[in-house]
Amino acid sequence: MTYDKPVPAIDAESEPYWTGAREGRLMIQRCGRTGRCFLYSRRLAPGAEDADIRWIEAKGTGTVYSFTVCHTPAGPAFRDETPYVVACVELDEGARIVSNLVTGDIDAVRIGQRVEAFFDRVSEDLTIPKFRPAG
Repeated sequence: MTYDKPVPAIDAESEPYWTGAREGRLMIQRCGRTGRCFLYSRRLAPGAEDADIRWIEAKGTGTVYSFTVCHTPAGPAFRDETPYVVACVELDEGARIVSNLVTGDIDAVRIGQRVEAFFDRVSEDLTIPKFRPAG
């Protein structure tokens, strides 16, 4: 399986997220003190001085917080996919994640629209969480 797009740099802090994706699970972090969920992976919770952070599995559902339709590709590897939607999704747990919103009708994408995660296995080692309209 060949994948010609840029790939993430997977480090010790983000490894649980990418391992979860390979297993079909959307992993986010939660502060044990405040209960606040967040993503991108980090050692300290936003606004907290302690390090009581745990990985949890998100339901994979949420709403479109913001989005853009890309008519100009983000590089040669994306040329055949334009136009495509990049969205900031607010998960039901409160964390926000930026990913592709895959849809056959980009004109129907709206802020507040319900979406659900799916997992795009792009190589043996990499599965990328993406979103699609719910239902």
